[in-house]
Parts: sequence; structure tokens; C-alpha cells
Amino acid sequence: MSEQTNATTAPVGGDEAAEAAELASEKAAERGLRPGQSAKDFWPSAKRLVREMGPEGKYAIGGILVGIIGVALTVVGPKLLGRATDLIFSGMIGQHLPAGTTKEQVIAGLRAQGQTQMADMLTGMDVTPGQGIDFAALHRVLLLVIGLYVVASVFTWLQGWLLNRIIFRMVYRLRRQIEEKIHRLPLAYFDRMRRGEILSRVTNDIDNIQNTLINTLTGLINAILTLIGVIVMMFTLSWQLTLISLVVIPLALVVTGIVGRRSQKLFQQQWDATGKVNAEVEEAFSGHELVNVFGRRREVSRSFEERNEEMYRASFGAQFVSSLIMPLMMFVGNLAYVAVAIVGGLKVISGTMTLGDVQAFIQYSRQFTQPLSQVASMATMLQSGVASAERVFELLDAEEQEPESATDVSTAAASRIREGRVEFEHVRFSYSPERELITDLSLTADPGQTVAIVGPTGAGKTTLVNLVMRFYEIDGGRITLDGVDIRDLTRRQLRERTGMVLQDTWLFEGTIRENLRYGRLDATDEEVLEAARATHVDDFVRQLPEGYDTVIDDEGSNISAGEKQLLTIARAFLAQPSLLILDEATSSVDTRTELLVQNAMNRLREGRTSFVIAHRLSTIRDADLILVMEHGDIVEQGSHDELIAADGAYARLYASQFEGAATDLDTEEEHVASAAPAPSGMGG
Repeated sequence: MSEQTNATTAPVGGDEAAEAAELASEKAAERGLRPGQSAKDFWPSAKRLVREMGPEGKYAIGGILVGIIGVALTVVGPKLLGRATDLIFSGMIGQHLPAGTTKEQVIAGLRAQGQTQMADMLTGMDVTPGQGIDFAALHRVLLLVIGLYVVASVFTWLQGWLLNRIIFRMVYRLRRQIEEKIHRLPLAYFDRMRRGEILSRVTNDIDNIQNTLINTLTGLINAILTLIGVIVMMFTLSWQLTLISLVVIPLALVVTGIVGRRSQKLFQQQWDATGKVNAEVEEAFSGHELVNVFGRRREVSRSFEERNEEMYRASFGAQFVSSLIMPLMMFVGNLAYVAVAIVGGLKVISGTMTLGDVQAFIQYSRQFTQPLSQVASMATMLQSGVASAERVFELLDAEEQEPESATDVSTAAASRIREGRVEFEHVRFSYSPERELITDLSLTADPGQTVAIVGPTGAGKTTLVNLVMRFYEIDGGRITLDGVDIRDLTRRQLRERTGMVLQDTWLFEGTIRENLRYGRLDATDEEVLEAARATHVDDFVRQLPEGYDTVIDDEGSNISAGEKQLLTIARAFLAQPSLLILDEATSSVDTRTELLVQNAMNRLREGRTSFVIAHRLSTIRDADLILVMEHGDIVEQGSHDELIAADGAYARLYASQFEGAATDLDTEEEHVASAAPAPSGMGG
């Protein structure tokens, strides 16, 4: 395993890549990947979110069936309580009626006395004159209601358990898909996206999806089932009162539609603003030292305040607008409640409904408007969750690297790579079709050669090695490694044979030994020690209290920048690559350590091709071949002495850095060469 992980988990440094960022961003916008982009549509994303639950289908069916049973038992309750009310009311009326008469005789007597309304009311009642409340029947009804509610609660709990399992499993799969997706994304994606924006989608948006579904899924299913069950029960009691209650539905849809559309936009703005704030904070803390060095704390604070203010306005607006739904729905529901109470009272008086049935219907009307209000309230929460889902789906739908798998042909081709001869044959490349960077590049790096690449900012130095590593694909021509076209290899096969050390060091939290072995996981302790000696890592590690078992913290603050860079170089050497690429690898190393590293590299590069990108020309004076690049083309090539004699672009660069200092540098090199201990090299 080579240092490719370091290269693929963070954007490769280089001025030309930074220069192309704006153009790449424009291309990203064309593919719908611009950070902070507005939500496209609610329903397609909501449907896709539901489809993500597909693997848990059996649990979803079970949750719905259990929910149906629980809701059915719950909605029967008011009907039974109405029966209890009828028993009490009939008993109270019956005990005041003359005993020994029938209900029909009492009704006839009331009509004869002109008490028509009382007679009509008794017509709809199950009353026995002279008999009071039937407590035995009342107890049976109440026990039945209690039993129903207890069983319904058990089923509701079981439904919640099943649905929560679906949600957590779905979120688990989403996180896994994102982790796998990130490894399939091209380097260009990370070049154009801010880290904070990506982290916000991976963490905040995923958490918001989970919380939204937990707080809405069970309630939404129960609300829909309750609506269906309540409507059925209401129709069994009175179709006229049911029609009055159903007037609420179109009003609720209108209110939800108006408020929902507005809140959807505001919730999208809220999560976009959250991503920007995260990016701002991540950048500020990553560069905390530089912020203080340049005295830019006030500017950083001002920029954060602006982003924070945007987030505050979007969040407050979203919550304010979404909070209007519940009171509006309660107002609409109360209008229906008043109408039902008036008409129901008239029906009791007329004898067409019993008091218990009206009481049950009023309970149902409350149960009817309550889920409508819940659905309306959850709709705004769903807007927030779906807005986050859209941002996650944008990441999952981002254009990937072309998938590859090892074949017999690629394996056979990889087995022919032994020496590390690199050839560029009429290579063309551009970050953007409108702006070609490399037009027609041809060069050859023989096995064992050290090829240095120098030139001004934006010349294409880093792009050159990015193409060798296939971080970007060439537009024309070809690149071969020992005569094998690198496109005939998988990226893994290519990078396993390549060691790369970047200007920006990357070390994970773990021991020094573990960080070194990351270059080759099956390396023995002796091989790790040999690599450490060869790169002078052993010199400073032995001075640490825990030696190679010293734990590097997550920021690597317990070792110096130069020591971190030496560790990454040792890690690359341990990989025993056919090709070494060092992109400003000695930029964080002091002059003396730099010369020690150069001395070690001279022993290790035999039979191994090395590409060195450097602004500090002291690191490449002994290179076998120096390439001077301008605007993506090689304008000069040769050894240091040849290029100095040519008095061209290289000579001007060299003079600007080392005029009057060459003699001192030679003296220092001689001193280091005589003082440095001979490492037990790993052999090329």
C-alpha cells in the first residue's frame, strides 16, 4: 500500500489547481453541484427518501399493520364511552318517570301535555320508566374501554419500535453510502467544494434527516390511520355531522399549502446557511495560527457574524412561518367544532341522536382535527428534513470516477512494472474546455533518475504529477510506466507502485509506528526501523520518552512540522514504490534537515524514478534532469549546470533565490555529508 490514501483524502496542493477552482466551480454548477443551491423539488426527494427504506420493507408492513390495530382499538373508545354516557343519562331520566308504564305510554302522555320536544328526545333513548342507572352494564363498558386503551398502547409502542428500527437502519445505510461515495469521487470534487460544506452534509444534514423522521414518521402514519378510522366511525353516527366536519379538509390543505411552500424555501436557506457557517468555522480554526499572526481576528469575527446573522434570519423565519400552521389549524378546527355542537344538540332534542352519540361524535371531531393539525405541523418539519435529504442526495449523485476492477489484462500489465520508466507522449490536459493548460507535452524519465520540476505559479508542475497518479484523466496523448499505458491499470494498481509525499502533511491519531506502517501494512518492525533510519526519523524518535510508541494527537501538535514531514517521507519509502513523487515535500524542513533528507534520498533512489516539485531550488541542484515549465509546456530541460550555462528561465529563477549564497550552500552540504550516519538502506 502506498501513500495514495494521503493524496486521495485531501486535495493535492498546487497553484494551478487553485487557479482552476473558479472554472471548476462553473462546471460544478452545470452539473447541479454548487454549494448552497436551492432545493429543486419536495416530492421527488421525499419519494426517494421513502425508497431508501426499501430494505426494511417487512418491518414497515409490520409497523403499519400493528398501527392499524392500535388505531382501530383507540377509535372505538369514544363510541363505547358514548354508550356509558347513554346508560347514565337514561338511568337519570328513567328514575323520574312513573314506574309500571312503558316508554310508549310516557311519550304519548308527554305529547298529550304539549311537551313535544321532551317526547321526541325520549323517542331516541333506551329508557325504562322507574329504573335508575344500570351500574353492572356501566362497569362492563368502562372495563372494556380501559382494556381497549391498554392493548392499544401496547400496539402503539410496538409500532414505534418497528418504525424507529427502520429509520436507524436507513440512516446507517445512508452514512455508509456517503462514506463509500466519498472514496469514489474524483479529486476535482474536493477541489471545488469547501470542507465545511461537505462535513455539513455528512453530519448535520444526516442528523436532521434522522431527527425529522423520528419525530414525524410514527406520528404521520398514526395521523393518517386515525383520520381514516375516525371518518368511518363518524359516518356510522351521523353522515350530516360528518359532512360538516369534512369541510375542514380543504381549508387545511389551503393553509398547509400556502405556509408550507414558504417554509420550504426558508428551511433550505437555513441549512445552506448552516453549511456556510460550518465552513467558516472550520477554516477559521484550521488556520487559527495564521489568523493571529496576521492580526485578522477582527475580520474573521466580522465574517462569522455576517454568516451567523444570515443563519439567524433564515432559522427564525423558517420557525416563525412554520409555527403559524398549528394556530391556524386550531382556528379552523374550532369552527367545525362549534358547528357540530350546535347541530348535534338539535339532533338530541329532536330524538334523531342520543346524547352519548353526540358526545362520541364531538370526541371524534376533536380526534379528526387533531391529526390534521399534526400533519400540518409535521409538514413543516418534513420540509426541513427533505431539504437536508436533497443536499445529501446531491452528494450521492455527484459525478464519480469511472469505476474500475482488476482484470487479467490489467494484472498482467501491472506485473511488468519493475523499473519505473515514465514517458509522456504528446499529453494534453485542461481543467476547463475553455482553457487548455497542457497542450503538447512529451518527456521521458529513465529508471533511477531524479526529475525535478520547477517553474512559476500556475505553470502546471503539480498538474504533471496529478496526471501521473491519475487524480485527473488526460484529454489526449498517453502516459506510460515501463511501457504500460497507465489507463490499462486500475488506479489502485498504479498507486500501489507509487509513493507520494505532499506539502501538507497528514498523520492520523495513533503511534509513530502505526503512522509509518500505514505505507505498507504488512511491513515488519525491522523494515519500519530501516525506513526510519534512512530518512533520519530514527534520530528524533529515539529522543522521545515513548519512542516509536509515542502517540501523535489528532493535530500532530506534539511533534514539529519538520518531524511530521519526515514521517510522511519515511512512510512513502516504506511502501517501496517504483515511482516517488515529492510535491514540495521539504518545504517544512529546516535547511540542515533538508540536506540530511537529500543525502538519504540519494541512497534510496537507485532503480527508482523520482519526481520532485520544488520552489526551493536548493533541493534539486543534484537532480539528473530538471524540467522548467511555463504555461503547461516544458521550456527548458537539462542538468543544473547545463541550465545555468544556458542562461535562460532556470538561470533567472536560480539567481533570484541563490545569488551570493551558492558557496555557503556547498560548504553546508559537505559538513552534513561528513556528519550524517550511514543508514541501513532498504535497497532499490
